[in-house]
Amino acid sequence: MAQVFHSHPHLNRLQMKIVTFNVNGVRARMDTLIEWLKDTNPDVVALQEIKIQDVDFPRTIFEKLGYNCYLNGQKSFNGVAILTKGEAKLSSKVLPGNNEDQQARFIEVYYKRKRFMCIYLPNGNPKDTEKFVYKLEWMDRLVEYCNEALKSEEEIIVLGDFNVIPQYDDCMSPKQWAKDALFDSEVRTKFHYLLNLGYLDAIRILDNSNSIYTQWDYRDRAWEENNGVRIDHILLSPTAADKLEDSWIESALRSQAKPSDHVPVWVLLGDK
Repeated sequence: MAQVFHSHPHLNRLQMKIVTFNVNGVRARMDTLIEWLKDTNPDVVALQEIKIQDVDFPRTIFEKLGYNCYLNGQKSFNGVAILTKGEAKLSSKVLPGNNEDQQARFIEVYYKRKRFMCIYLPNGNPKDTEKFVYKLEWMDRLVEYCNEALKSEEEIIVLGDFNVIPQYDDCMSPKQWAKDALFDSEVRTKFHYLLNLGYLDAIRILDNSNSIYTQWDYRDRAWEENNGVRIDHILLSPTAADKLEDSWIESALRSQAKPSDHVPVWVLLGDK
């Protein structure tokens, strides 16, 4: 199985623990989520598929744990959030480039001199529909925005569920995914545009092994047979990458009761 959680019990005060987690519904995952936050105590949490409107988000529960909540919610579908230990500055809830886009898939905040973009990139299936066109268009906008952001030389962390399997080693059976929008060659090319701009894949730079996955379907014994995919990513701008100390996938959460089909992905940055 993939990596287990690194506890870092003696966390240096100049370090920042950052995590992304597609919870597949905040309401369905509340008990697990609260206990997990108490156990792991991250500084920044990026959540995807919260599937809840801002007004219904259980903000008070997270505030009691010391988090400020920044939300871009949507009823029943999509929805992203960033939780920070202490106050952040909300920058945007809109990925520029398409004024018609009503889906809640993007939120950006500034926190402790760092810029965090939490994304829930479109799935894109079936490929012969507008859903795939939307995915490609969304990725084009993301590449353009991330490219523009680099000009600031700020520490930028782009994290979330990208719905992209970047390379063959990121799934157990490439043949199984050959016709899927997650593994489409054009989709993978656009993801690699981000890396070519200078963003660092925080997991792959420290672990080049096979079978490190972040999502396992609920069907067909995918978890039991480790038939997973790596689609949840943390990308670091060069200035943020300079401070990378560790990264890992917390696969153990997938075996708990009522799990999300995704698991948390972490980075540890120095100079908090």
